[in-house]
Formats: sequence, structure tokens, C-alpha cells
Amino acid sequence: MSLIAKFATVGGATMASRVLGFVREALIGAALGAGPVADAFYAAFRFPNLFRRLFAEGAFNTAFIPLFAKELEGDGLAGARRFAEDVLSVLVVTLIGLSALAMIFMPFLVGTVIAPKFADTPDKFDLTVLMTRIMFPYLFCMSLTAMLSGVLNSMRKYFLAAFVPVLLNVILIAGLLIAMNTGTDQRTTGLVLASCVFLSGFAQLGFLVWGVRREGFSMRLKRPQLTPGVKRLLVLMGPAMLTGGVMQINLLVGQIIASAQDGAIALLNYADRINQLPLGVIGIAIGVVLLPELSRALNAGDHADANHLQNRSLEFALALTLPAAVGFMTMPGPLVAILYERGAFSPETTAMAAQALAGFAAGLPAAGLIQGVPPAFFARANMKSPLWFSLITVAVNIAGSLLFFPIYGHVAIAAATSAAVWVNFLLLAGTLWANGDFRPAPASLRRIAIVIAASVLIGVAIRLMLGLAAPWLGGGTLPRLAAVLAIIAVAMVLYFAITLSTGAIDRSQLMRLLRRRRKATQA
Repeated sequence: MSLIAKFATVGGATMASRVLGFVREALIGAALGAGPVADAFYAAFRFPNLFRRLFAEGAFNTAFIPLFAKELEGDGLAGARRFAEDVLSVLVVTLIGLSALAMIFMPFLVGTVIAPKFADTPDKFDLTVLMTRIMFPYLFCMSLTAMLSGVLNSMRKYFLAAFVPVLLNVILIAGLLIAMNTGTDQRTTGLVLASCVFLSGFAQLGFLVWGVRREGFSMRLKRPQLTPGVKRLLVLMGPAMLTGGVMQINLLVGQIIASAQDGAIALLNYADRINQLPLGVIGIAIGVVLLPELSRALNAGDHADANHLQNRSLEFALALTLPAAVGFMTMPGPLVAILYERGAFSPETTAMAAQALAGFAAGLPAAGLIQGVPPAFFARANMKSPLWFSLITVAVNIAGSLLFFPIYGHVAIAAATSAAVWVNFLLLAGTLWANGDFRPAPASLRRIAIVIAASVLIGVAIRLMLGLAAPWLGGGTLPRLAAVLAIIAVAMVLYFAITLSTGAIDRSQLMRLLRRRRKATQA
């Protein structure tokens, strides 16, 4: 299976989760709008989600996968199982202790880290504490899920690990529909959402336990010990906690600052959900596939293949995130209106969320490109450079947010987050270049130049079409939906006509992928 096909396998599974995520967010918007319960829910959910991204998906997987892959290549399944069991035992004890402490001291954490300004509104503060306590065990489940996903990815089994996040959205949607159809008040609806997050964690963990066992890789719990392998994992995890989760740290910083503006946390979340669609599908696909593939190539001493993997990853990321960013920046209002504007989500809320979307979209290409860069450091066990760069970008984000929030409000936080991502990418890519670890191939540079030109052209086309479609965009739901879909369709046709005809997107790779997926569907 080619690298692009592997990206598409993971991206396709992630797409299902992201589409359901939009359904979930639209229902939350209709039920809660950008009011205090929505603010409390998103603030509470951000905290265990932050730890999941930093500790589980970020730090743990970036350290675990190269070590596990090395054991798998060197000592086979038996050696890999011993290493995984040692890690599992330490991980379970650590997570239980961390979860217990967090739930005990949750009022302090909410008042100092999660949403300090909520203290000015006691009801919202207390609701945030309660919701965070309900949801925090989600971290325990997701950390174990991340480990099992790492095992499957190292064995080149990508689909199930990418698919299980669908369960979070399915369970949340079910809970929302029940609450909305039974006339449940907003506060109780928020508690239903928190409980659904809790349940979804155990559902995802159960599916991956089954998936790992299906591959013949069972593990048992034993007495925790700091074996050499576990110590090595911990050494690598420390810097990666910041490096792999810099985006989440930036979002948390933004949330702390945004807690001073009523509704800002919910507005930023609604906008970021749209921005995360291409990033989730493309970026996660690259991050999941590239690290084990790159680790395997470097362990085999195949530096030419490693360079090829990085070139294709950058091409793939930019070819799909740049036109998406252009679309989000040129027509944020119509997109937000179609997706969210109903029920408690008013036209005024749409206008504010659209401004945040444009701010986030400015950093979307960098956020996509950066997915293919840190694995080049992690696969070489170089954690120090990304760590320092992460600290710099967090400083950029904090400075930008604090400086411009009094002037531009929540929009300043979105823009500062984008600026920080660009700084991080440029520092990482520049270091790889300076160290001689990566050189863009001439063919890759040519494809990237065409992608940039095509994206500029579709941006101009979208602006022209918005003027022509103004009467429909100001009408009812169906005319507005038809106009938005027509603009998107024309822009996509124009973009792919340019990139496919010029070879910026590899037609042969695309056709092989389509044939493979058609055969899989027929089977």
C-alpha cells in the first residue's frame, strides 16, 4: 500500500468522525448557543482533552511508537509484548493517581488553569467543576486507547484506531437527541453531554482491546517496574509533552484569556471545529502514518526513503489544507451560518464565530505542514529542538493574545494561535534544513508552487461568486445551502482541474487509490 493510500485510509476513517462531529456541534449550538452552559461544557471538556493530546496522543505516542517499532523489528512479537506490558503497568498506576488528584483539586484547577474568570459567575464556575469531574476519567481511557492505537499502527493496522473516535460523536449525538426531544433544560443537557463523554471513553477502549487481541497481541497487567525500556520512554516523553501538544497548549492559553468574555470559549470552539475538519483528516492521517513509517526507514538506514516520505507528506498536507484555508478565509460567514445557525445560535453568534474561523484558518496550512515535521525529529530521538521551539511558540501565542484581546476580543486569540503555529513550523523546518536531515525535492517544490497559485485563483473565484450569489445567501435555508454548495463545487472543480492537469497532484496515485477503494467497496 502506498503512503498516500495509507494517509487516505486513516483520513477516510477520520472523515467519518469529523462529519459526525459537525452534527454534534450543530446540535450543541442549537441546544445551548453560546450561553453559559456551552461555555462551561467546552471549558470542562478542554481540560481532559488537553491531557489526552499532550500525554496520550502527543507525548506518549511520539515516544512509544519508535521504541515499540524497534522492539518489534529486533525481538519480534515476544520482545514487543514484554515492552508493552511494562509500559501498560506503569501507565495504569500513573493515570489512576493523576485522575484521583485532579478530581479532588478540581475547584482549584478550574479557578487557576481551566477558566479563571468564571469565578466571577459562581453558577458557571460550579457547573464547570462538576462537568470536569464527570469527564476526567475520559483521560484514563484515552491514554490506554492511545497506547493500543500505537500498537496497531506499529503493526501497520491503521483503520480501527482511526475509526474509534466516531463512538464519541455517536454517543454524544444520541444523548443530545434524547435531551432535546424530552424538553430537557440547558443545565441538565450539559450534564448529559458530560456523562456521554465519560461513557464514550470506555466504549473506545473496549473496541481497541478487541482489535489488539484480534491481531494476536494480548497483554497482561503486572507489578509496575521502571525497566530500562520504560525509563527510555519517560525520557523521550518529557520534551514531547510540549512538542506534540503545542497546539493544545495554545488553545488552553486562549481559553484562559477568553474566559473573560462571555460566550468567547464557545465561539472559539465552534470556529475551531470547522477549521479542524481538513486538519483532522489530513494532519492526523499524516501524523499517524508517518511516524512508524519514518522510524522503520531510519532504523533500516534508508535515508533516501525517509526524505521521500517527508516530501510526499508535505505535498499531501499543503495540497489539501491551503485551498481549505482560502475557502474558510474568503467565505467564513456563509459556512458558519449553514452549519450552526438554528435554534439558540443566532445571526449575531454566526458573525462572531465567522470572525474567529477566519483567524484560525490563517494558520491552517502551517498546522497541516507541521504534522509531517516533528516525526522527523522524534524518529531520530531528537526531542530537545522541538521542545525549545514549542516554548517559543507558546510565548508568541500568549503575547499576541494578551496584547490584542482587549482590542479584538476572541478574534485576537484565534489569530495569535495561527501566528504561533507558523512560527513553530518555520523553526522546525529550518532546523531540519540546517542539519541536512531534509531537502525538498525539485519536483516537490514545483508541485507546491502550483498548489499555491491554484489556491490564490480559487480565492479570487470565490470572492466573485459571493457577489453573484448574494441574493441567495441572504435568503432562506435552502437557497443559502444551494448557493454555498455551488460555490464550493465550482472552487473544487477549478482547483483540481489545475492541480491534476499540471501534475501538482499525482493522477496515477489518485487513480490507484480510487480503484483500490472501489474494489474494497465491492468486496
